[in-house]
Amino acid sequence: MDWLRVTYRLQVDATSAAARAAEIALEQTVEVPRSAIRDAFVTDQILGRVEDVVPDPTGAQLATIAYPAAATAGDPAQLVNVLFGNSSLHPDIECVDMSLPTSLLERLGGPRFGIAGWRDTVGVHDRPLTCTAIKPMGLAPKALGELLRTFARAGIDVIKDDHGLAEHSFCPFEERVRTCLAIVDEVADETGHRATYVPNLIGTPRTLFDQLQVAEDLGARAVMTSPMLIGLPVFWELCQQHASVPVLAHPSFGGAQRIAPALLFGALFRLLGADAVIYVNFGSRFSYSPQVCRAIADRLKADWGPLAPALPVPAGGIAVESASDVVDFYGRDAMLLIGGSLQVDPDAIEARSREFVEVVRRYTSE
Repeated sequence: MDWLRVTYRLQVDATSAAARAAEIALEQTVEVPRSAIRDAFVTDQILGRVEDVVPDPTGAQLATIAYPAAATAGDPAQLVNVLFGNSSLHPDIECVDMSLPTSLLERLGGPRFGIAGWRDTVGVHDRPLTCTAIKPMGLAPKALGELLRTFARAGIDVIKDDHGLAEHSFCPFEERVRTCLAIVDEVADETGHRATYVPNLIGTPRTLFDQLQVAEDLGARAVMTSPMLIGLPVFWELCQQHASVPVLAHPSFGGAQRIAPALLFGALFRLLGADAVIYVNFGSRFSYSPQVCRAIADRLKADWGPLAPALPVPAGGIAVESASDVVDFYGRDAMLLIGGSLQVDPDAIEARSREFVEVVRRYTSE
């Protein structure tokens, strides 16, 4: 029988950790007291099993619990439910790691394009990729398109919608996508550089799939969405059953759960189909450490059975002036996302964008 193993950080003392772990094993599977289980099949093939409880360097306790893969039903929603459903409601528990059997990896699929697909889409295979976002929210499609024109002329590889751009009355989705893709073509004719424009998909499932269809019909070569906003099962369905282009995952709302960033962004997003994952970088306006960022990037790229690697996309307040350090930290297989730093001087947006591009392109000669 196939088993998955999940590790939790318990904010309890060592004397009560084993009992707390046993409670989690019950909660995440049968959700009844142990004394209520009288069926041998439930005991042997459904009930979670505590395998290990060890001290954590933080002073907490780490408990590893095995769950039968059959409990997940091979379904993305039920997998998350088994990983950290009811137990997420307990403030003393954090879900920090998981190990899945090959049967579940094959069932859920992982990236359909991955790093290689992104590189083929962009046409760059020998260096890190450059990325920025068109914003702020409130600009009309024409204004956002002109900003995209500036970034594309500077040579930026990937230019995405800001994650806050939706089906706004002041910036309708289809008009925005049509305008931006037309400008991509114009700049390609003018300079020979074809940027990859990435529309943001957000809304109800029907809205998402309609937006995806519109974007693909208009010629978009990649799309972006926020898995935690639209729901992880919907994200899986979008990636595995609907999208014919690479999908970039945005981390919005990803800090609202007690799930370790490397597990959520590095493993779970990849498992469900993200071809590239944005996450906040160290030294930015967010608080992730270099160690956490390294762990996310490593999980996205590591060998993981049949799953393709996904592209790390560090972001979140990176400045042009620090771009070389970020490139050195992540190396070749990353896409560096710089947003607001390119726009701090309205008269120097193209110049700062070109500086960003040159910093990253120098990596190919080093």
